[in-house]
Formats: sequence, structure tokens, C-alpha cells
Amino acid sequence: MKIHYLIRRFAGVFVLVSLALGYWVSPYWYLFTAFVGANLLQSSFTHWCLLEGILDRAGCGRERAGSAATRTGTTRGTAA
Repeated sequence: MKIHYLIRRFAGVFVLVSLALGYWVSPYWYLFTAFVGANLLQSSFTHWCLLEGILDRAGCGRERAGSAATRTGTTRGTAA
């Protein structure tokens, strides 16, 4: 799975969970929703995302051996 899909999933889950917590637990959880939105906004300008670095170091989002990209001879951003 590509890393940008993982980042979108994490962001979506964080937003939905923080909205639910803000509604049922404390309105201060809405600050977390704002933080996630601000991070998404800044990453669109700077092309840097902390979660991307964390997932990359964890080995998530890398092409696996035997994947479609490997079988066709293509990798990220290059063609064989």
C-alpha cells in the first residue's frame, strides 16, 4: 500500500475520533481536530509530514517483493 493512502487513513481516523471525543467527552478534543487539519495544510505547502517519516522508518508503505510494481520492473518514480 502506498504511504499517502496510509497518511490519509490516519488523518481521517484522527479527525473522526477527535470529533466524537469532542462531542461526548470534552470540547477540548476539537483542538486535536484543528491540529490535524493544520498539519495537513502545512504539509501541502512544505511537502513534509511527520507521520510520513514515522511510517517510512517503520517500514510501512514500501513496495514488497513480488508486488505488481516489482513484477513490471517499475519502482517509485522510475521506470525500468
